[in-house]
Amino acid sequence: MERRKITVRSIASMKGKEKIAMITAYDYPTAKLVDAAGVDGILVGDSLGMVVLGLENTLGVTLADMLIHVAAVARAKPKALVVADMPFMTYETGTRDALRNAAKLIRAGAEAVKPEGGQEIFDVVEKLVKYGIPVMGHIGLNPQRVLSLGGFRMMGRTEEQAKKVVEDAKALEEAGAFAVVIEFVPASVAKAATESVKIPTICIGAGPYCDGQILVLHDVIGLSERPPSFAKRYADVAAVIKNAVANYIEEVKKGVFPSAEHYRD
Repeated sequence: MERRKITVRSIASMKGKEKIAMITAYDYPTAKLVDAAGVDGILVGDSLGMVVLGLENTLGVTLADMLIHVAAVARAKPKALVVADMPFMTYETGTRDALRNAAKLIRAGAEAVKPEGGQEIFDVVEKLVKYGIPVMGHIGLNPQRVLSLGGFRMMGRTEEQAKKVVEDAKALEEAGAFAVVIEFVPASVAKAATESVKIPTICIGAGPYCDGQILVLHDVIGLSERPPSFAKRYADVAAVIKNAVANYIEEVKKGVFPSAEHYRD
């Protein structure tokens, strides 16, 4: 049976029935591969700044960067839902800018957008949803606030922070988000947030009690230089690439490549 296209309604309907598996992808070939593996959602994340572009954090990722990578992923025509991160300062400046920038991501091929924040971006989320742009929320650790946080720190450790995570989840649900990512908080806090809303929660570094999980592809396949402690490596693709290139170099140096099968006289 041919796999059906995953939509925002598909994701929403999975809460309490089936765990949601999401992963990042930033280009055409990896989007094809993760989709063929059967992932439910592909996030074109601003994490590309760190794992693809070599930046220290996500703050240097521009809307132009995101549009290129979203379009590349969309060309793979995945059955998985394609979600695009809204990069730093493309939505915080007001609903008018948020609508304009989100629309560009949708036109590039995204099927939903993901801004970071909770109660403070209620109006932005509500406006996007009102005008037909599906929104996946992102609470807990917000990497775009790394400077004010003083680093990538676990959130929700204090009673006040834990309460905010739960209230943020509720606010995003009320604003119309169809799902929410919860990043790097204690598992008990993610559990409380998950139980407080009817929309799916998707964890990254927040324990097993969410309705789904998401990880960065480069962490999963061993290409990240500095993977976070909560990521699990399932393969060592870095070693495969290095060995393949080393073999190529050796054959070139020895005159073994190209052989007769690789050229014509």
